[in-house]
Amino acid sequence: MTALTVTADRAGERADALLSRAVPNLTRSGAQRLLEQGAVTLEGQPVRKNYKPAPGQVLTVFLPDPEPIDVVPQSIPLDVVYEDGDVIVVNKPVGLVVHPAPGHPDGTLVNALLYHCGTSLSGINGQLRPGIVHRIDRDTSGLIIAAKNDKAHLALAAQLQDHTLARVYEAVAVGNLREDSGTVNAPVGRHPADRKKMAVDRKNGREAVTHWSVLARYPGFTHVECRLETGRTHQIRVHLASIGHPLLGDVVYGNKKPVPGLAGQCLHARRLRFLHPSTGDAVELECPLPDWFQEILQKINR
Repeated sequence: MTALTVTADRAGERADALLSRAVPNLTRSGAQRLLEQGAVTLEGQPVRKNYKPAPGQVLTVFLPDPEPIDVVPQSIPLDVVYEDGDVIVVNKPVGLVVHPAPGHPDGTLVNALLYHCGTSLSGINGQLRPGIVHRIDRDTSGLIIAAKNDKAHLALAAQLQDHTLARVYEAVAVGNLREDSGTVNAPVGRHPADRKKMAVDRKNGREAVTHWSVLARYPGFTHVECRLETGRTHQIRVHLASIGHPLLGDVVYGNKKPVPGLAGQCLHARRLRFLHPSTGDAVELECPLPDWFQEILQKINR
């Protein structure tokens, strides 16, 4: 059970939208299910999903117990960058899916983590995503953090919400960006015609902010650093494509023709900073650019 006090800045929002923003790892559809099941109350009465609470009202949220974890552990090599009793940070290679999903029932990062960590993974995200606090795309490489217990998971999820968990990426964008730095502030939501894609959606999308800066310029390409203020699905890919500079190799949001020697978009999660969930100390981690990324830089330089 969670007691949620409505703050002034969130008053007037629909209950389902408010819950999806305020409760860690709860999607809008998940919030709607809780509301439809009567699992959200105000002064003992069920709350409707379109109800707009006033400042100071306290919503009581009855979250379901975590689902039992029964995904099969698999011995898959992991490049562990940091690990202790609360968290594990892995440098994920290109091609490794983060969690089981249709078309990828196993062979995922979750299967590898279950083998490596045993039962020491948080259960908040349920059966298919134990320990997973945030995700990166299959064809994106780099740092990803997982929680080993529910307390750590909640603390890290809260840091995602208040931006103290910072993620910095490097990418190669097509074309030459005019400025040396900039910000894309454009809400991101599901594509209206293709539900497998995301798009800038100023009417129904969720807030999304990406700060970018130029690291190097090459003929027809720009090596950029991207700092996420929010973490929407495909955010960097959608944002850079929206300003006319899709990522090199991104066949979903850019040129449909694959780039030889590049498995997907040229995007790497380079740095990660978070406050340790037990000590409160700042932890800053970095992993080098993978060989394939450096080879791409050499090719476009030639």
